[in-house]
Amino acid sequence: MEWILGLLSTLAIFAAALLILVFFHELGHFLAAKLFGMRVERFSLGFPPRIFGIKKGETDYCIGATPLGGYVKISGMIDESMDTEYLEEEPKPWEFRSKPVWQRIVVITAGVIFNMILAVFIYAGLAYSTGETKIRLDSVNSIYVSEESLADQIGFQTGDKLIGVNGEEVAYFNDLFAPEIMTSSDLSYMVMRSGRQATVPVPDSMLNEIGQDGLISLANAMPSSISRVQPGSPAEEAGLKGGDIIASINGQSVRYWPEAVQLISTSEDSVSMTINREGETLAFSIMPNANNKLGIYAPNPDSLFAIDRFKYGLFESLGVGVQRSNATLTGIVQGFSKMFSGDIAVRESLGGPVAIANVTKEATDRGGWVGFWNITAFLSITLAIMNILPIPVLDGGHLMFLIYEGITRREPSPKVRMWLQQIGFLLIIALFIFVTFNDILRQFG
Repeated sequence: MEWILGLLSTLAIFAAALLILVFFHELGHFLAAKLFGMRVERFSLGFPPRIFGIKKGETDYCIGATPLGGYVKISGMIDESMDTEYLEEEPKPWEFRSKPVWQRIVVITAGVIFNMILAVFIYAGLAYSTGETKIRLDSVNSIYVSEESLADQIGFQTGDKLIGVNGEEVAYFNDLFAPEIMTSSDLSYMVMRSGRQATVPVPDSMLNEIGQDGLISLANAMPSSISRVQPGSPAEEAGLKGGDIIASINGQSVRYWPEAVQLISTSEDSVSMTINREGETLAFSIMPNANNKLGIYAPNPDSLFAIDRFKYGLFESLGVGVQRSNATLTGIVQGFSKMFSGDIAVRESLGGPVAIANVTKEATDRGGWVGFWNITAFLSITLAIMNILPIPVLDGGHLMFLIYEGITRREPSPKVRMWLQQIGFLLIIALFIFVTFNDILRQFG
């Protein structure tokens, strides 16, 4: 029963995000067409068959049965419907084909532009409502790197202190792992190691393996101090207290919280522990509970690291929205570039509806409504990039035809356009099938 509820929750969250993205994309086309006096025959969320809707004026506003997208049907335009009957008649003033090339270009690109505007406003809204929290890098001391972890395979070592990325020192920990940084060419990190500066390059082939938790998190830098002890837990019964610093576990010296967690979780019996408490060294033997837990809590990051909190006014928030959208756009474009060049694996990097739904659900679970809107803004920019690709059927394909017409002063023949549209449609269907099966194989393979 739980997996059914989980699936329904995932689908509901994904559907909400998709509905927002499609609505604003098609709204861009719709408003631009109306601005130039074009007749819009249908505004559909979802593809046919039509389920229900309402006819107002010349436009049918409806919901389609296939929820993975939407469309605006503009009179006199060769689109996904492949309708060419109107070509036998003279162009009418309200038709797409009767308008100047520059107006048609605006209409075609308006969906992409609206997706970018949506992302800017989402990021701006988040900046205005929640502000921004950044961890000062100079307050983050050395890190712990567990054996055989991805960070260990790349070349990080326990005791490294992060100071910069790609040859430049940065002020905040957050700046080390921004999207545009993680997809940049020749990614490398600067660390202080045994009093000397060292460079740790990150091979492109390993970028695929970086999961939801990232390459290195603040947890890697947390010292082995206990913030509090759960009442009634084995730790409390043994006499541990908040503020205690774990010095060793089962005879092995400990400096970092992840190190302590790893040793406790792999203990097969009671845990022998030495504690530093106000200059005194104490020894304990603690039997974990049935879940192999002691009942101790990690230190609070707010008490460990220097945190700068930023609050933004209305106009400042818009600037932050533009900056975040630009950074996300750069990161996605660089990621696609690495994928197309073969630097990173397509199979591991390209996600379809299953992967997108899962990521949207995970982001919402982890970050609540902030996580939902962050991933929606990210997907809005991704949708804009995908739509502007020069593939017939997509907005970029229509734009390609219009640019050709603007340069040559000659419209491509309807037969050529129809032929290319059909090829583009088949390519999109093939890509959809590929990414869907790829999602399934990655999840269950």
